[in-house]
Amino acid sequence: MPDNVHALVTTRLGGYSQPPYDSLNLAYHVGDRAEDVEKNRSKLLSRLKLESEPCWLDQTHSVEIIRACRDNIGTKADGCYTAETGQVCVVMTADCLPVTLYNREKSRVAAIHAGWRGLASGILEKGVAQVGAENTVAWLGPAIGPKHFEVGEDVYTAFTAANAEHQKAFIKKNSGKWLADIYLLARQILKQL
Repeated sequence: MPDNVHALVTTRLGGYSQPPYDSLNLAYHVGDRAEDVEKNRSKLLSRLKLESEPCWLDQTHSVEIIRACRDNIGTKADGCYTAETGQVCVVMTADCLPVTLYNREKSRVAAIHAGWRGLASGILEKGVAQVGAENTVAWLGPAIGPKHFEVGEDVYTAFTAANAEHQKAFIKKNSGKWLADIYLLARQILKQL
């Protein structure tokens, strides 16, 4: 990516939230005190020297992707995109996969919250549609690893019924359980696009 496009992942360290949210919790939806979330977000903005408020989303494991702007802060969506210099796109994840997309030709970026539901339902396809498929670079951030992401038969079927290639991303455990490789699933989808 060029020098003017950056991807960043925070940790839970260095914030104001009290247990069990300690300490740099940036999400309102988990039950943390709103004052602590606000202080944590302000600290992040100050530390990164951001000129404008990021496009914080109310994530719902959907395939909704919106244009990042001040008017859309708090909108129910699982991704946002922009072509505006200085606009920050944000997604929050725990086990799910954060994906940053950048299109060199169109100077567009997108941040996508890609859980298994979103991946199976087309969130990466919608994200790539917003930034453009040609000359797009994808960065896959930290997520649950393939040795720990246990899913049921429903998840396996959701992917493999749509594309037999996705079978490579699953290892059978026992009694209807599978280990899924969310990174491989994302790479397979992105490669097709």
